[in-house]
Amino acid sequence: MTSNNPRLAATMAPPVMEARRWIAGKVFGADRPLINVSQAAPVDPPPDQMRQAMAKAVLQQDLVHLYGPDLGLPALRSELADSIARHYQGHVSAKNIAITSGCNQAFCAAIATLAGPGDEVILPVPWYFNHKMWLDMNGIATVPLTCGDDLVPDAGDAAALITARTRAIVLVTPNNPTGVEYPPTVIAAFGDLARRHGIALIIDETYRDFHSRPGAPHDLFGDPQWDDTVIHLYSFSKSFRLTGHRVGAMATSPARLSEVEKFIDTVTICPAQLGQHAALWGLRNLGDWLEGERRKILARGDAMRSGFAPLAERGWRLRGCGAYFAYVQHPFDLPSDELARALVDQCAVLALPGTMFTPEGDAAGASHLRIAYANSDETGIAEVLKRLATVRP
Repeated sequence: MTSNNPRLAATMAPPVMEARRWIAGKVFGADRPLINVSQAAPVDPPPDQMRQAMAKAVLQQDLVHLYGPDLGLPALRSELADSIARHYQGHVSAKNIAITSGCNQAFCAAIATLAGPGDEVILPVPWYFNHKMWLDMNGIATVPLTCGDDLVPDAGDAAALITARTRAIVLVTPNNPTGVEYPPTVIAAFGDLARRHGIALIIDETYRDFHSRPGAPHDLFGDPQWDDTVIHLYSFSKSFRLTGHRVGAMATSPARLSEVEKFIDTVTICPAQLGQHAALWGLRNLGDWLEGERRKILARGDAMRSGFAPLAERGWRLRGCGAYFAYVQHPFDLPSDELARALVDQCAVLALPGTMFTPEGDAAGASHLRIAYANSDETGIAEVLKRLATVRP
């Protein structure tokens, strides 16, 4: 039986799950094992000291096993607010913070407070596919914002897309899928644009902890009235390798959090307790460890850039590279959704096609691939590039 919900039926299949089906039943030789660069998530567990703290919480804190507050543990909300205030030199308190079941839920909850069927949300292209999927499921029109050659969106271009139905603009920086970091001046321009038009600026900084520049990547929180426009999203999944524990966060106005509370109570009742305790412990104890992780990821980005020359000689182009991602343009007369499948058989590389991040029929999407290199060390990245250089579709 097919879905009776036409919006759900029309929503694309989850891209990472779709990519996993491409390798189902396939056997890869020991001399050329599969290199999976399709998913932007750590494959290693949290650091041992955090796992020990989690085990202690499981054994000694009875409340870990019960429902908690809908908007998250008060101690975690306070600690994250202090962390954001320090990092951005801004005005943030616990009353601005909600803890969510992953950053995806934070986005869904934010949209639930902003828009309904027939409304519009502006997404720069290429976009994060789960954002587009949630809008589609809810009958909210996605308005594509084409970026320039540098893959950075322009606030002036966005202004031309705003209508009476526009409810929000979404920025993801460092960007998924391109890895590009949006300059502070660009982010400020979008903040000003959103405020002038009375719409929200949703800024998703899931990969903030792997930004190439230390310190604050923007000054939105420096405005004492930031929460009348800005909705900030964050994730502990990448920073502390807590992907399976689903711990994300939102920073916004207390009034909006009253609406978010309704969403969370209906969908999950509360975020999972154990992951929240882990995130709290991490904020208090893993600053130096996280900086080491950041430097490791930055070194992998350097390896991607420095090793790309052989591919460039064959017509490939490295369009963006940062945080977890490289966004590459291929030189073949073959759409990227077909090329991505061919890579599995030709060179045992699993990557996602640009078509999963762009509007249907988009020519740029058909000519690009996303390579999520964060789980590959420098040797692994060199091997990916070597294999791609052999492709002859």
